[in-house]
Amino acid sequence: MDSVSRKDLYKWCSIPVEELEGHPDLKVPFRMVENSAQMGELMAREFVDEIKTANQEGRVYRAIVPCGPNCWYKPFTEMVNSEKVSLKNLFVFHMDECLDWEAKPLAKDDPYNFRSAMERDFYGGIHPELAVPLEQRFFPEVSKIDYILEKLYESPIDLTMGGWGQDGHIAYNQARRHPFSKITIDDVRNSTLRVQENNLDTIITLGQRSYGAAYQFVPPMSITLGVKECLSAKKVRLFSDTGTWKQTALRVALFSDVTPEYPITLLQEHPDALLTATIDTARHPISENPQWKFKGINA
Repeated sequence: MDSVSRKDLYKWCSIPVEELEGHPDLKVPFRMVENSAQMGELMAREFVDEIKTANQEGRVYRAIVPCGPNCWYKPFTEMVNSEKVSLKNLFVFHMDECLDWEAKPLAKDDPYNFRSAMERDFYGGIHPELAVPLEQRFFPEVSKIDYILEKLYESPIDLTMGGWGQDGHIAYNQARRHPFSKITIDDVRNSTLRVQENNLDTIITLGQRSYGAAYQFVPPMSITLGVKECLSAKKVRLFSDTGTWKQTALRVALFSDVTPEYPITLLQEHPDALLTATIDTARHPISENPQWKFKGINA
């Protein structure tokens, strides 16, 4: 499947939100939560419980962790501190990072500097005696690609947490839009840690989301773990509470065959994957407006 047809897309987007969970045509397990607060508590609880189990069994726990959604940082910090959960055996591989036009790091206080955000929101509030050791925190850096891959593949990854983008990108594995350099689904499936230019649609979407459509401030490049690394984990758990700009990608992830147009469709090949979305992210305007007619589809 090279691209999603409008007819299929209309069919998937027409499914009422209350029929998504348990739908007979689901390609990936799906659960829905009421709102961001509920999702954040769920994300934190599941992650903390996994770490606690590893601690009880006397083994390390290795996770690929995203920057965002923001709803889970505070409950994670509170659970770790109040339950005195040691993170000394936790190895964290950060998913991605934004870069400027020369593939250099952003200013420390740039809103799209993921490392700064994680050091503040994910690591910053943990009691020092419980914290992840500095040498077990792996941030993607252009000069350390080979080193990070070496450390990542030293032993299996237990968990990949993350979200998805407007085109179903996992980490920053966007659908490639380059007119002269097409890639296949196998290329996406086997993609690894790399530097790339961001798609124009990604830049425009992020500009609208964050800067009042001032796309000029959105980082034009990024470094990302590949789909191969993200899906190498024993468990994959993707979450979104972002709403409208994730709605169509979710429908494609749930119902489409695999396609490089939406990298998230590769999730259906994983033995233990689960998508979680808030109601606002799972709903779709097409399902809520059956009176709409589209030429060549239902007109």
